[in-house]
Amino acid sequence: MKKAMYALGRLKTGQMNKTEQEYNHYLKLLQSANEVMWFKFEGMKFRLADNTFYTPDFAVMNKNNEIELHEVKGFWMDDARVKIKIASDLYPFKFIAVKKKAKKEGGGWEIEEF
Repeated sequence: MKKAMYALGRLKTGQMNKTEQEYNHYLKLLQSANEVMWFKFEGMKFRLADNTFYTPDFAVMNKNNEIELHEVKGFWMDDARVKIKIASDLYPFKFIAVKKKAKKEGGGWEIEEF
């Protein structure tokens, strides 16, 4: 049985991974269709506890001028799921997890709201 291999370490702050780059492109398409008014990569940072912060991948203003926080994942690590749940309990924003669908599943994005 093959074991999944994950990259060690994280990218520098402000640097997008491949999945985030693809989602950034998708948000640009939504923006050109006036479905998204504005978005910024790592545009907001939230304090969850002393010395514990959460920075969603994208801050997004939808066509209704509401701010949503989008977390883009290829796969979930337990700590990331806990952080987004805590943030959604503490702050009055819509937190959305976005996971890329495999091409064999039709592609696109799977959405989960918190």
